[in-house]
Amino acid sequence: MSASHRILVAIVALLSLTAAGLTPSPPASAARPSDRDTAVHMAQASDPTLVARDWVWPVSGFRILTNYVAPAHRYGPGHRGIDLALFGIRSVRSPAAGVVQFTGRVVDRDLITIDHGNGLVTTLEPVTSPLAVGDRVGRGAEVGIVAEGGHTPPGAVHFGVRWHGEYINPMVLLGGVPRAVLLPCCR
Repeated sequence: MSASHRILVAIVALLSLTAAGLTPSPPASAARPSDRDTAVHMAQASDPTLVARDWVWPVSGFRILTNYVAPAHRYGPGHRGIDLALFGIRSVRSPAAGVVQFTGRVVDRDLITIDHGNGLVTTLEPVTSPLAVGDRVGRGAEVGIVAEGGHTPPGAVHFGVRWHGEYINPMVLLGGVPRAVLLPCCR
């Protein structure tokens, strides 16, 4: 295999990982993630207890603005959720049954946090909700409407999921992260 072919294969692999919301291993000189960080990130693509869940998208009529980007370590940069641009309908629903854990304003945005049990917690922002802490919600039940504020553009919602306190890629719960596919290359 020629040097240019090896480089092209490496670039395609890196782009596939990035598109799937995964990050390559940092260099040995970089801060190493803890065993728990590594286990949580690996679970995103392989843990059957997560993939088997029957979750729904928290909005309908949308496009993905920003994908999940896993940080290299707990305090590293990344994007710990998915940003969704809405087309018209501004109502937000619970992706799974759960109990409202928090609703209110944090800094410059309204948000709602729902505890789904088994260590899974969803945060949706900016969302204004009439619900109160302790209210039970069903899968697909309306929990509020998209507001303004935070890092998303107007008319968009951030969808974040934590599993045992660590952020994971919400795509895992919505049918899984697509597998990387290497395509044939030049000769």
